[in-house]
Amino acid sequence: MSSRKELANAIRALSMDAVEAAKSGHPGMPMGMADIAEVLWNDFLSHNPKNPQWFNRDRFVLSNGHGSMLLYSLLHLTGYDLPISELKRFRQLHSRTAGHPERHETPGVETTTGPLGQGLANAVGMALAEKVLAARFNRPDYAVVDHYTYVFLGDGCLMEGISHEACSLAGTFKLGKLIALYDDNNISIDGKVGGWFTDDTAARFEAYGWEVIRDVDGHNPEAIKAAIVSAGVDADKPTLICCKTVIGYGAPNKQNTEGAHGAPLGKDEIALTREKLGWNHEPFVIPDTIYHAWNAEARGAERETRWNALFERYRNVHPDLAAEFERRLNNELPADWSAHADAYIARLQAEGPVVASRKASQMALEAFGPKLPELIGGSADLAHSNLTLWKGSKDVNSGDANANYVYFGVREFGMTAIANGMALHGGFIPYDATFLVFSDYARNAVRMSALIPAHAIHVYTHDSIGLGEDGPTHQPIEHLASLRYIPNNRVWRPCDAVESAVSWKSAIERREGPSCLVFSRQNLQHQLRTAEQVGDIARGGYVLSDPNDAKFQAILIATGSEVGLAMDAMRTLEQQGVRVRVVSMPCTEQFDAQPPEYRESVLPSWCRARVAVEAAHPDFWRKYVGLDGEVIGIASFGASAPADKLFAHFGFSVERIVDAVKARI
Repeated sequence: MSSRKELANAIRALSMDAVEAAKSGHPGMPMGMADIAEVLWNDFLSHNPKNPQWFNRDRFVLSNGHGSMLLYSLLHLTGYDLPISELKRFRQLHSRTAGHPERHETPGVETTTGPLGQGLANAVGMALAEKVLAARFNRPDYAVVDHYTYVFLGDGCLMEGISHEACSLAGTFKLGKLIALYDDNNISIDGKVGGWFTDDTAARFEAYGWEVIRDVDGHNPEAIKAAIVSAGVDADKPTLICCKTVIGYGAPNKQNTEGAHGAPLGKDEIALTREKLGWNHEPFVIPDTIYHAWNAEARGAERETRWNALFERYRNVHPDLAAEFERRLNNELPADWSAHADAYIARLQAEGPVVASRKASQMALEAFGPKLPELIGGSADLAHSNLTLWKGSKDVNSGDANANYVYFGVREFGMTAIANGMALHGGFIPYDATFLVFSDYARNAVRMSALIPAHAIHVYTHDSIGLGEDGPTHQPIEHLASLRYIPNNRVWRPCDAVESAVSWKSAIERREGPSCLVFSRQNLQHQLRTAEQVGDIARGGYVLSDPNDAKFQAILIATGSEVGLAMDAMRTLEQQGVRVRVVSMPCTEQFDAQPPEYRESVLPSWCRARVAVEAAHPDFWRKYVGLDGEVIGIASFGASAPADKLFAHFGFSVERIVDAVKARI
């Protein structure tokens, strides 16, 4: 029978061998955390390698994702579909063992990690989702939602500001089933951290409301096991286990130095390490006895079978709850969802409300929320400005079984990463909100939404200089283009209540990644449309207005509040005998994804007289208007003044648009 040290040494050997084969990587963390991982995965973690998506599995998040070979070794050894051939191709093109763990590439990876601290925040979101889902669906004797979230993290994760945001909330939310294991090795890339990281980490987490277990020997399996057992005692407190470890454990000349952190050990050092560890096997060779001891297939299958039997009993006793639970876990929207949403959108078109699009967003939440119990969200301390609260909102801290609202406080980055974690957990469609200008604070988590990908909805209000007197610190300029340039992101900037509702519907239905919904502070004109035009909104760009019985001479393209301005300019031009098509483009990414023939029908190539209008940085629009077109935008910072004064000052006027069109025909 293999000893615990031999099992941990298998991780160390695979990690150093894979990094050496790749000629790049981070062997130090996997070698230092191997003993912790061995105890957690063999004695505690509930999972099924043959069904990585089994719902009631424990979630394991590697927040210090540079140590990816730790996770790949664990997945390989325990029986996931990650053969040794993939470990040999570590960090190579099209392998399933990328430099940092990628959820869409590798079975068993719960979230894409690498940007330090975000995995920890994702884990907070997963633990929050577990708690809220359990309150909704569990019944006496039927704990169908009952699992832990474990996260590995290092010094770098705790230096990142997002760790403060997310961990403070974890204590507030009383996430007792969140357990973080801290690789306290005192080393980062630049060397010993004593010159730049002297926080009393344990005291900090105690102040957050966490249980903290200090000074655990990270190379003593019994001490590690006792700490994890102790972590489950207080159901209202997340736990931080501070594990004292040696980075690069076993490498005689590089352990406990920055030299083990982010570079191959080298063949000579690896030979010495094998000797010191007593690991007498060739590179990538694992003895059958060790494979057998690690394999979790039978144990995982038995746990899933037990849970399936519990759920069948649950289904017999609570059939309606079981059906709703399965619908949500299968990412299925209610059967009548589309008809309900379309009817609401048609009613809005008929009624024609003149409201700010942030108000139209709240109206959409009121209309869609009762149909979607999986919708959960909140705001970064701007609920009454973002208008994210609706009549059915219930605080997740209230204890209500139908809780669906999160007060995130002023934590834009943490909020967004937590929303990603909730989306990844399953059972929810999360949304978060702040001012558009503060999407900068959240930007890397938005990028991760798209990369993972996570079905999260990011709501941004106060979308332009139209927010007025708060001035240039609060007036977004480059932000729309910045968000649009994120691959696999969808950015919607609707022009009225109807487009706002369509943007919400599209974001709810989009499973392949996130959506950013961008709303105004000021009231927007309602636009007249046919039923066909209403249907075309979801295509991202469509013809809003064409001349009657005449060929147009120019095209005006606009989004958001500037669509109304473009329509006013079109009417003035019409009076002057100039025929203009107006295209509303609420989501450029959605429009670009349409078939070429549709895009040509909206923006025909024969018409080069084009003017785009948007109260944001103009350069983005060159791909639609060409070098011979004109963009009316804003390439400077804003100013503090009432909105109408600002629009006039920065040239957003009918007169300027009219002159621009005439100059191009």
